Amino acid sequence: MKYLHTMVRASDLDASLDFYCNKLGLEEVNRHESEGGRFTLVYLAASGDVTRGREESSPLLEITWNWDPEEYSGGRNFGHLAYRVEDIYATCQRLLDAGVTINRPPRDGHMAFIRSPDGISIELLQANASLPPKEPWASMANTGSW
Repeated sequence: MKYLHTMVRASDLDASLDFYCNKLGLEEVNRHESEGGRFTLVYLAASGDVTRGREESSPLLEITWNWDPEEYSGGRNFGHLAYRVEDIYATCQRLLDAGVTINRPPRDGHMAFIRSPDGISIELLQANASLPPKEPWASMANTGSW
């Protein structure tokens, strides 16, 4: 398993980038805009991790800015932790066998979500290419929120 990033939501992207970059000293290493999803993802790295961050081999801070205004309450501005795993199906099965609820099963062979006992959402991403869809995961419904 490899730690990837922590995601926080921003209500004002410019103000957030001013804080994280200009004041805290992080540097933007990647950006993704989704017209269809109406959001922007900005990935930031600490100065000592910038080169590694550009190569996605360093932990990053992901700033998610939803274009449509939204009020964040109850910790919704904190999104999730993310880890890359070698075999998403084996990892999810091991967690399920240990009593962990799979909130968003890896139906696509690529991504799953679980929650910590304290309600922290954790994203699991398949290393390299997505695995082919496989049962029971392909037809498993979401459980709770993620």
